[in-house]
Parts: sequence; C-alpha cells; structure tokens
Amino acid sequence: MIDIHCHLESNDYDNIDEIIDECKKNNVNKIIVSGYNLESSKEAVELANKYDMVYASVGFLPEVLQDSYSLDELEKLLSNKKVVAIGEIGLDYHWYKDNKQEQKELFIKQIELANKYNLPIVIHCREAINDCYEVLKNTKFKNAVMHCYSGSLEMAKKFIELGVYISIGGVSTFKNAKNIVEVIKEIPLEYIVLETDSPYLTPEPYRGTKNFPYYVPIISKKIAQIKDTDSKKVESITTANTCRLFDF
Repeated sequence: MIDIHCHLESNDYDNIDEIIDECKKNNVNKIIVSGYNLESSKEAVELANKYDMVYASVGFLPEVLQDSYSLDELEKLLSNKKVVAIGEIGLDYHWYKDNKQEQKELFIKQIELANKYNLPIVIHCREAINDCYEVLKNTKFKNAVMHCYSGSLEMAKKFIELGVYISIGGVSTFKNAKNIVEVIKEIPLEYIVLETDSPYLTPEPYRGTKNFPYYVPIISKKIAQIKDTDSKKVESITTANTCRLFDF
C-alpha cells in the first residue's frame, strides 16, 4: 500500500527510522511527504533523498500569501527525481477569506508549473469546493487528486468526471463521518487512493493521538467494509490507482 499524503516534519517526529520500519512491517511500501510552503517542501525533499521508500510533493498553500514567497525557489526543487507531484496546493476559505482571487491565481500558477514538468497536483480544498472545481474545470492539468476529500457525493462525481482522484483518510473511520462514508460507498474504487495526513486526522481506534503513515491499512479495511468487498481488492486497486497517478 501507499500513503499518498503525510507530513513528517521534525517538529512532529524525531523517530523517522522507526516509522519507516513500521511502514514496511505493515505492507506500506511507499509514502509521499507533502510540503505546503518552501520550508516544509525542502524538508520533504530531504526525507525523500534519505529514504528509498519516501517521495516528495512540493507546493504552496494560500498561507504563503501572508508573507513573501517565490515560485522560482519552489521550481528549483523540481529537478529532484524523488519529487513526484506539486502539492499541496489549492484554496482555503476557512482560514483565509479576504484574498480569494489571489488564492486562485497562486493555485493556477502552480498547476501551470506542474504542467511544465509533467507532474500531477495534490489539492487542498477547505470551504472552497465550488471555486476549486471551477479552477480545475477551466485549467489544463495532467493528473490530480483531492487530498483528504470532505465534500459531497455530488461534487465527488463532478471531480471524477474531470479525471480527478479522491483521497480517503482517517476521517472515514470516525463515527460521525456520514458524508465521506456515502462518497466511498458510491464512487468507483478505481478513483480512490489512500492517505493518512499524518500527524493529523488519526483513524479509530487511535483517534486523539498522533497519526502515522503505517495506519494506512486501517483506512483500507474501512473502505472494504463500507463497500462490502475484500480488503485485498481495495489494497490492490488503490495501489494501482496511485501508481498511475504518480507515475510509479
């Protein structure tokens, strides 16, 4: 299995060797560490260079608009062969409501950068799903995934029509997770990929503690339960989806 989206920053973890070993023991053979600003993107690349099973996704979330940022500096990271995507990028109207147009412009610029390097994009979308859809609908992109999807079934189907994958994480195991359970039940398994978003959104039965990439099998089993299918089938298809998405 593959964790397509996690954060393993030194501020949160000091035992990366142990985490890598636990991933291998739990049949998680690749993880993609995601950046969201220049510092975290550089750290993701450093981890990817150090560990064979680790890959990096680099990008700028809307938070960088509060300070100075440089897409040229981000682009320098793309020469590294372990960088497999631009992300996480996207729109966040929960924390940042007053600069929506600037957010869209930054989002589109990074999609164009991904196209320049023939890379997929990993999308963060919070309280901005309609605008996010409109950007993707009207902007060329190679491949895309909605990270930690939290929208409706109707919108999930619209994203899938654009060829966008839906990433499922620990929220699917929460007792009050009605929307995402409906999404998982109704959309094709061929458009689902797995993530932990570590150290956040830890799945049951570990909710309330730090999350780890080796919890991916918990999410896979939950999807199998919701779709009333074999967990091995979920593992196989979601892994194949991820390999197509990131050109593994």
